[in-house]
Amino acid sequence: MKLGFINRADQEPEPDAQPVQVKPRRPSRADLLSEIEDVGVGTFWATDSQGALSYLSEKARSLLGREADELIGQNIGAIFTEADFEEGLQSQRSLTFRMRSHSKIENQVVEIDLRDEGDEEEDEAKLRWWRISARPYFDRDGHFRGYRGNASDITSDFRHQQSLARHSQYDELTGLANRRRLQHRLTSMLSAFKSNGRSLALMMLDLDRFKQVNDTMGHPAGDQLLKLVSERLTTIVKDKGEVGRLGGDEFQILLPDMDDRGELSDMAQRVIQMISQPYTINGRRAIIGTSIGIAVAPYDGLDTAELNSAVDLALYSAKEGGKGTYRFYISDMKDDARNGIRIQEELRDALAKGELHLKYQPLVDPKTDTVKSFEALMRWEHPELGHVSPGLFIPVAEQTDLIVQLGDWALKQACSDAVNWPGHLRVAVNVSARQFMNSDFTRTVASALAHSQLPPGRLELEITESVFVGDVDSVDKTFRSLKRLGVRLAMDDFGTGYSSLGYLKRAPFDKIKIDQSFVRGCTASGDTNPAIITAIVALASALGMETVAEGVEAMDELALVRERGADLVQGYIYSQPLKNEDVLARLEDGELKFKAEGPPRYRADRISVYRKVGLIHEDHYYDVMLRNISKTGARIQGLGGVPVNEDVVLDLGGGQLAVSKVVRSTSDEQGLQFETSLISDGYGGLITRHRISPYALAEAGMPLSVLKSTDRYPMTKSPATAQSPPKFMQFDISGSDASSS
Repeated sequence: MKLGFINRADQEPEPDAQPVQVKPRRPSRADLLSEIEDVGVGTFWATDSQGALSYLSEKARSLLGREADELIGQNIGAIFTEADFEEGLQSQRSLTFRMRSHSKIENQVVEIDLRDEGDEEEDEAKLRWWRISARPYFDRDGHFRGYRGNASDITSDFRHQQSLARHSQYDELTGLANRRRLQHRLTSMLSAFKSNGRSLALMMLDLDRFKQVNDTMGHPAGDQLLKLVSERLTTIVKDKGEVGRLGGDEFQILLPDMDDRGELSDMAQRVIQMISQPYTINGRRAIIGTSIGIAVAPYDGLDTAELNSAVDLALYSAKEGGKGTYRFYISDMKDDARNGIRIQEELRDALAKGELHLKYQPLVDPKTDTVKSFEALMRWEHPELGHVSPGLFIPVAEQTDLIVQLGDWALKQACSDAVNWPGHLRVAVNVSARQFMNSDFTRTVASALAHSQLPPGRLELEITESVFVGDVDSVDKTFRSLKRLGVRLAMDDFGTGYSSLGYLKRAPFDKIKIDQSFVRGCTASGDTNPAIITAIVALASALGMETVAEGVEAMDELALVRERGADLVQGYIYSQPLKNEDVLARLEDGELKFKAEGPPRYRADRISVYRKVGLIHEDHYYDVMLRNISKTGARIQGLGGVPVNEDVVLDLGGGQLAVSKVVRSTSDEQGLQFETSLISDGYGGLITRHRISPYALAEAGMPLSVLKSTDRYPMTKSPATAQSPPKFMQFDISGSDASSS
């Protein structure tokens, strides 16, 4: 057998032979991190122990469009700021708090603002949002060395969420906060403010005559009007608060840290004046107005439900008061609302039962004291309630179509009565805005004249400026039809409400009635009303119109309006309203003159009242009876032994504490002078400009323990017990007995 060399490379491998395997090298954590960053799937960051950014991955830098040296060394709090989420979208614990406490950070959403300093325009590309997570890093000795974290860019998703949140939080038509946002904000603010004793004012607005514009000009015009109203409101409020639309024609304004009712009054008046200015929509002119209710926490409510209820009642009262005005909430409004419901129910039957009648107040020439005309005034004698003030039942009637029924009756009755007077005497009848805008109004007037046979020139329709609120074209049409009928027109309460000189140019008025607010107190030193009266008289004269000065009660007021040229005077200075039979009796006797009788001088308005209030002296609280009150002082009864010049505090309720000095004192009656004048509450009453917060009272511990305001708002602490003996004698104000306090 021939042997030779065999090449092992050609030799078949043995069946049991295994290939040689090379073990791969295990990458280090640093290599792995570098590879992740290289492929662009990792976004990492780190800080030092002081919170300065010490590392930012390449992916992070590319997302931000910044070089590392621009950001390294900056405090992380200046780069990452907590995202401004809309309420209800997400609630986050403070990023700053977590980092200070060296807590772990999980899925925290932050905003990164890369806009240049001073760049006010919002460049969307320079606003980014990241979701970050991080862990605190400690060395072997347990010392904190900073944070190590990652991030993911969620800008697109965040903007989408913001858009969804905005749609749920803001009114689509006006862009204002909607009801949901307003209620959430109100609840949050009240909760936060309660802990540190801050105040919050809430205004509720309802547009007057908006429905008429909507109906006559169309819904698109109504929508445009709501947008214009929104713009005016935000212009007035600015950064003092937040304006929102509750729905329909209702708006709300949140005003944090505002409890100065003088300041709130000024703002409410500005809102009324601004909203009542004319609007031009699609080439047509429209005028509306607004009524405002105001409530202030913590005085009028401590939670959302209480404050909403209070502001609703205040708005209801404002609308009852004739619209175009504002009202602050007072506790009596709850009773007024209940009484209003009863009045509305029983007023429907009052006419059928013969409980309503007319009285007539003369309008007199102040130069000759001769009566020229009478104004018809509606009165209601209720079998149980007795005399019901027109100030109560007329506003209630105006809330429904009942005012049209009552107005039509008054018009027919006045014409029937006046036809029996001497032929030169006219009768004036008040016409409500709702009645005036009724499509059948002109026919109603014509029917009343035809039925009574009263010449049209002897009928005078007194119209307030509120009739101009709405579709001006419809108003002009009604005016033209009335003038063709031959009746006279008078503008009542000129200078108030939605006053505009443009109305005098548009409407064919024969007479202007100067509102009594310009007459009362016109003789006081420094009062500017005489100049206003002079201007109105001159304007009316230039336009060929008569002027009537309303509400004249004192001889010095009569002398002034006579001197300033008023053609006629109406007020208690000449006569209270008379029954028709009394008018006829005087006329039959030939008594066409009314003698002026009244106090020689005007006295600052004092409101006669009869209610229980409190008086605080040192650390004692006394019950007293308030008999009258003015802006500068009050008269009380119920205490004896009170020296003149003593400093006291009058508790008018609800935190209204008026610092006072005793200026007069008898055995059981005192006259007080207020350190700070009261202000108008918007509807004939007086209130303190500021109120003492229940938080402040509780904080003071109340050595005025005594402060019995616990039934008016909740106290958070029990009052301290009075220590010293009382210095005044307390009389039983419910009877005639006296006892020691």
